[in-house]
Amino acid sequence: MFDAQQRTVRDLRRGNRAIVLRALYFEGPASRQELSETIGLSPATVSNVTGDLLASGIIVEAGLADSDGGRPRVLLRVNTTHGYAVGVDVGETHVRVELFDLDMNRQARAEYPLRPAGHDVDQVVRHILAGIDVVLGESGVPRERVLGVGVGVPGVVETGPDALIHAPTLGWDAVPLGRLLRAGTDLPLFVDNGATSMGQAELWFGVGRRARHAVVVLIGSGVGASIITDGATYLGANSSAGEWGHTKIMIGGHRCRCGGEGCLEAYVGARGILERAGVWTEAVDEQAALAALVAAGSPVIDETVTYLGVGLANLINLFNPERIIIGGWAGVLLGEHLLTRIRKVVADNCLAQPYKTVSIGLGRLGVDSVALGAATLVIEDLLQANPAARPNGAAPRPRNRAGI
Repeated sequence: MFDAQQRTVRDLRRGNRAIVLRALYFEGPASRQELSETIGLSPATVSNVTGDLLASGIIVEAGLADSDGGRPRVLLRVNTTHGYAVGVDVGETHVRVELFDLDMNRQARAEYPLRPAGHDVDQVVRHILAGIDVVLGESGVPRERVLGVGVGVPGVVETGPDALIHAPTLGWDAVPLGRLLRAGTDLPLFVDNGATSMGQAELWFGVGRRARHAVVVLIGSGVGASIITDGATYLGANSSAGEWGHTKIMIGGHRCRCGGEGCLEAYVGARGILERAGVWTEAVDEQAALAALVAAGSPVIDETVTYLGVGLANLINLFNPERIIIGGWAGVLLGEHLLTRIRKVVADNCLAQPYKTVSIGLGRLGVDSVALGAATLVIEDLLQANPAARPNGAAPRPRNRAGI
């Protein structure tokens, strides 16, 4: 009975700590009184929690704010150099490793090209581990100050200690990426789908900020989506939600890299667009080749606008989001030149009522969006007040998503 009561008190304190820390991270700086009024905790509770956070160095004082006739109030904010997060983007053509402070300012970056024809697992692991060493070396950040490493990958990520990856487009079937990385680093690891990671970054820092219901689509060589419902990412029964690129839009259509036929990815993903235009993708720079097709006004691009608009209309009819955010290098390239036409196709193929309440725009986080999103997996653990995310002392294994 005592243990149960003790756990309840400890959980309550941890919950209060998480509430205060999230408020300061997303809305700070703020005074103790402002925090109490905003989050609904008593002044005494806020004072106790902020005292603990100050003592641990997670937050710091940030000057004074004028008050109405009384003494100036001390402002508090998250200490941006309390710890650092590594974000890794395992893409179709590269492995990108970046180091961020708690304000998500990039401190260093390393990038390694990959052959589009195949992704050797051991090579990807070597690139990730080498990239961690490079960004720490270039930034001068000690390894003990790193809160963790977030990794965004294509495909379905199984939760568990091995973080099994199922990514047919990479030729990966139950690849134990977590176990392989764990053999080369003792830093806390978080692994998630790249589109889901990008969606969290847009939700926190980009166009999706403050949205309760949104869909962030990632269009690069492949296609995926992150579905935000009531402010949280929808993962599904086994974390495979968001495989929008493998919804069917054509019975018996073009073969997709997943092995199926008629998948949306085969029509709006960069690889599929180029192949339909007769471009041999193994011998070209995909980004340059797609830009050339867009500039030339290729009929294949006209078809792509239609397929993409219909795919977005299906998302709107299914999920009734307030925002659709188009991201990924190919998505932004298409959107920068063709967004008005894409919106027109969406309107022509969408139910009128949900279309009236949705805005369709481009992501603004650029090519770093997946790596940034992967780093937010680490920051999320810190904001949950998880002791694993403390930079001082031994860190137990984190627990959220595919934390291992």
